[in-house]
Amino acid sequence: MVLRLKTVLKSVMLPPCGSLLLAIAGVFLIKSRPRLARACLITGLGSLWLLATPVVSDALNGLAEHYPALNMQAAAGAQAIVILGGGGQRAFAPEYGGPAADPFLLERLAYGAYLARRTALPVLVTGNGIEAVAMRDTLQRNFGIEARWVDGKAYDTFENARNSVQLLKADGVQRIVLVTRASHMRRSVAEFDAAGADVLPAPVGILASRDRGVLAYVPNADALQLACAALHELLGEPVRVFLAATNLRQH
Repeated sequence: MVLRLKTVLKSVMLPPCGSLLLAIAGVFLIKSRPRLARACLITGLGSLWLLATPVVSDALNGLAEHYPALNMQAAAGAQAIVILGGGGQRAFAPEYGGPAADPFLLERLAYGAYLARRTALPVLVTGNGIEAVAMRDTLQRNFGIEARWVDGKAYDTFENARNSVQLLKADGVQRIVLVTRASHMRRSVAEFDAAGADVLPAPVGILASRDRGVLAYVPNADALQLACAALHELLGEPVRVFLAATNLRQH
């Protein structure tokens, strides 16, 4: 219940919902507090506009990313590949007749499958409920990779790390290749390190330089989605540090 409440509060406070609520507040205050109303409207709508522009979105992702692409030679001593959930899934995809990963999660699974073929390492998938099922089924159905371990009880990155390390240690595995989105990798590595794993970061979706021209300043939905995800990570890292320093969570 507490974890679900945390997710709801986070979604309400952060963009795009937080920005929209601020703008809506401005509409209701326009007669009673016109100056405050204008500030709310400008801040709410302005933040959405900026976050939806590729130039701002790319800048935020650049700040959130801390690890380069995996060096395959460094992966030689690894014992397993861990793929983190996140990015969406469907409980039932009509075209497949079962659960399936949505694009951002599929990107992680595709890279994890690629690494599994290159290294012949066993794979662990970790997520929450149907997410873990969708990850396991998508890996097998779309890429021909069988997950050796499936953790379906991880509600956040902290639990991804704790549960995965418990499963892997039971089989004598400590050194892992960790697959998640590049902007999420810093927090993920910290959580897995704290849980006792020896981590080789394998980020996916790394920011690539591109010449957008004038379109870099034109808002679009994809840029907004990436910017909000990066902002979540940039704000989530101080929270992780605080929780670790105060021992409010224990691995």
